[in-house]
Amino acid sequence: MKELNVNKAEFVKSAASPGQFIGSSIPAVAFAGKSNVGKSSVINRLLNRKNFARVGSEPGKTVHVNYFLIDSRLYLIDLPGYGYAKVSQAERERWGKLMEDFFAAGLFKLGVMIVDARHKPTADDMTMAAWFKGSDCRFVIVANKLDKLKKSEIEPNLKLIRETLELPEYVPVIPFSAEKGQGRETLLAEINKLV
Repeated sequence: MKELNVNKAEFVKSAASPGQFIGSSIPAVAFAGKSNVGKSSVINRLLNRKNFARVGSEPGKTVHVNYFLIDSRLYLIDLPGYGYAKVSQAERERWGKLMEDFFAAGLFKLGVMIVDARHKPTADDMTMAAWFKGSDCRFVIVANKLDKLKKSEIEPNLKLIRETLELPEYVPVIPFSAEKGQGRETLLAEINKLV
């Protein structure tokens, strides 16, 4: 199969409840990450678009499960960001339930979890990694904001991410910079395995 044409991307729908999830024979990639980790920026960099996935001025803007169709051959699913402090308890619970339902439905083939390359993963990151590990799907970790690190910090930080999230050996940790484009080809190669 030829590679995906990532320039052919369209927004399909926002799902606010499990009944609105898309069940399809088309493979899907689910993107997850903390609300200020640059998830939209990673998606935009991947698709070579400026504002395709909305980059919010405030973290926590993605509150639904957003579906994008890429090249009519793959769904890219943008999951709501997590761990945003200013969100109410009720909103957090609604988010948790939506995520549980999403993972239980098993409607994706590859998970992309985005973490901040500069920091040790949070408890919320660990919860999300556990969900991915329990999903029986392939997943990769994207360590974003690589451009903010000194060269000497990269390896130790990637090792800390791997250890903190207790990742199996086969889960790649991809050093990434949404700003500069580093890691884009590596991530695209993982996604292209689905088509």
